[in-house]
Amino acid sequence: MLDITKIYLFIFGALTIAGGVMGFVKAGSKASLIAGGVSGAMILVAAGLIVTGNEKAGLILGLVVSSVLEVRFLPAFLKTKKPMPEGMMASLSMIGTVLSVLALVPK
Repeated sequence: MLDITKIYLFIFGALTIAGGVMGFVKAGSKASLIAGGVSGAMILVAAGLIVTGNEKAGLILGLVVSSVLEVRFLPAFLKTKKPMPEGMMASLSMIGTVLSVLALVPK
């Protein structure tokens, strides 16, 4: 489960940064650029921590950032029903939360 979570967090982090850049390019939203960049970078750091052997810290960071993004995007998606960016980010965040929890649970 740890390997899957690590790979997922790398992909999720990159997509989050790309989404922030897209929000800036399409709508001129500096908030999207900053929030996407910071949260994406934190997710990449979480994946990096897992790679370097600090699995627990990486998984906790991944869980926290995924949960915060989930709290931000899930209610927005339920309200607007927009697949982009709310639906995609809500889905990616939920997956990140579940994978991080599953990887943290002792076997």
